[in-house]
Amino acid sequence: MSAAGKAQPFRFVTHLTLTELTGRRARDLLDLLRHLKTVPLSVIYYHTHHFLEQHRFLSPTPPNDFAFWVTSVLQETILGERLAAIDTLHFTTLANLRDTIVAVIETYLTTTKSLRPAPEGSDFFFMDSRSFLLPTPYEANTLDEFAQALQKVSIHSIYHHVFEARLRLERGNDFAEWLSGLGEENLAWQIALLDPYAQSMESLRKHMLRLVERSRFEKQYVPA
Repeated sequence: MSAAGKAQPFRFVTHLTLTELTGRRARDLLDLLRHLKTVPLSVIYYHTHHFLEQHRFLSPTPPNDFAFWVTSVLQETILGERLAAIDTLHFTTLANLRDTIVAVIETYLTTTKSLRPAPEGSDFFFMDSRSFLLPTPYEANTLDEFAQALQKVSIHSIYHHVFEARLRLERGNDFAEWLSGLGEENLAWQIALLDPYAQSMESLRKHMLRLVERSRFEKQYVPA
């Protein structure tokens, strides 16, 4: 796991994800709403994040499974747009993210007069996921070592330390937390400000490395 203390090294970990069927399904908006209120938070996480790790180089707007199903299957375009507009970056807990999704659907239901059922065979199937953490050989005690390791670790390691650490584990961005403890407060702040939802994992890696390199350069630069 990562370390946030000053004297502790940053230990990069990676993870394996096991996706599971929950046995829950929705055929219309009332079904969707009922299940959303009671499914484990890991289900909410899966349906708002699984695309990010699966696509290494592409960086389209990350799809929200709920918004996609509501739009493409139920043909509820207005609600689909409202669900797609929820900015996951603004949430620090899955509970708050769930509450917002539920509130958007409930508000919409107060204005609609009828419910469109999904066509046969197009129900929304709720999926869950479990993560199994695995150690990597990469460890950093200094900023230089951190940069070297960041170039080598897999995207699954980056994904864990950026996304799972922040929302599933609610401890913030692991990289930013450790860098802050290392005394690199400005660099930590810059990395924490990056929007990981607007880019691919490889693009995120490159952006972080550029920020690290800039910080190293600024420390070495002495004005004439």
